[in-house]
Amino acid sequence: MGDPVDDYRRLADRLADDITAGRLKPGERLPPQRAFARRRGIAGSTAGRVYGELVRRGLVVGEVGRGTFVRAAPPAPMSRALTEPATVAPVNLELNYPSAPGQSELLAPALAPLLRPDVLAEALLPAPADGTTSARDAAAALLATPGWQPGPRQLLFTGNARQAVAATLASLVRPGGRVGVEPLTYPVVKEIATRLGITLVPLAADEDGPSPESVAAVHRTAPLSALYVQPTLHNPTSVTMSEQRRRQLADTATDLGIPVVEDRIWSFLADSDPLAVHAPGITHVVDGLSKRVAPGLTVGFAVVPPHRVEAVAAAIRSGGWSAGRFALEAGVRWIGDGAVARLVAVKRADAGRRQRILEEELHGFAVRSDPRAYYAWWELPAPWRADTFTAAAAAHGIAVTPGPAFAVDPSRTPDAVRLGLASAAVGDLRRALRTLADVARDGRTGR
Repeated sequence: MGDPVDDYRRLADRLADDITAGRLKPGERLPPQRAFARRRGIAGSTAGRVYGELVRRGLVVGEVGRGTFVRAAPPAPMSRALTEPATVAPVNLELNYPSAPGQSELLAPALAPLLRPDVLAEALLPAPADGTTSARDAAAALLATPGWQPGPRQLLFTGNARQAVAATLASLVRPGGRVGVEPLTYPVVKEIATRLGITLVPLAADEDGPSPESVAAVHRTAPLSALYVQPTLHNPTSVTMSEQRRRQLADTATDLGIPVVEDRIWSFLADSDPLAVHAPGITHVVDGLSKRVAPGLTVGFAVVPPHRVEAVAAAIRSGGWSAGRFALEAGVRWIGDGAVARLVAVKRADAGRRQRILEEELHGFAVRSDPRAYYAWWELPAPWRADTFTAAAAAHGIAVTPGPAFAVDPSRTPDAVRLGLASAAVGDLRRALRTLADVARDGRTGR
């Protein structure tokens, strides 16, 4: 029996070949996944992975209630060298989980007490949405900034930051409601919106983030139930709003009575106050430990206005999004013994080092980033499209995220890719970026 991973990738490659060769035309609808699975004699889950891989490559788009449609045009001609199978180990610039040298050794001491039978018995019990007193105190201290100190009673806990976003939006927006977002947004938020029956509405944005005037104009057209924004190190563009823009956006949302969900999952890399400083009565701050610490044992945080605590807690309970007590207790210990603070310091330095490599290897290209960020937004040179460049990168064993994955408006899909800088080893990152630069130049010059 073949390797399931290889099986789904081979099937995805065949469909990708049909798309790039023009045998499947732009706008053509693929069969439903169940029908595809029956025809191919494969499991439904495998069919789902095939379609997911095509979405990842930017070749198709899924439309809720309608199906999956071909999006890509036939690729520009490329030299044989760009399409030959990769002969080096793959480098994943999609995943973006920073890790520090000696991280496991740093984290292990805090876990040892949890493994004592008497302590473990307690740690394996379910945790309530508001965690424990020690967890609330520890999280409030961790999330505090020079201008903001969350109250421990405002803290709620989920299994991860994604669940905190889902619970907060579920508590604020009914099915059919509208949420204003940046025109490029975190892809998981698009998935959450689909599952909750929420419509995401792109806001006009400039180099300083979403425009307050756009919020007001969109709200006049049809009321917004909430805003979801990333004011600090926006993913994928790395934009950080100025203090003036934050104040303007907070004032507009307050005047219009629009609650705000502020995603601060990457804020540990930069010093900035949340929007809650300017709009404490409407801002719901979401954060977590996955980027600060590690993705495998994590906790999500939601700091909500006092009058919203019970509503968000109810959403956490009904969604099954509560944090595990073991992870919660581990997080308390890591915060308390200084492990999280030490990891943050190391990862800040690491992000800066990787940004310097990015600048060296992609100098001269239209790359938007921030010296503090773990990712970059690359606006590709003509004639490259996001889908064809993603496929060319994959042929060299390099995974990147196509720009359309972040686009809220499916009719405005950028010819860009996001580069995640955190997960690859430093040497692999440099080699991958150098290879991508060569690929981009080859397509641009027609060699």
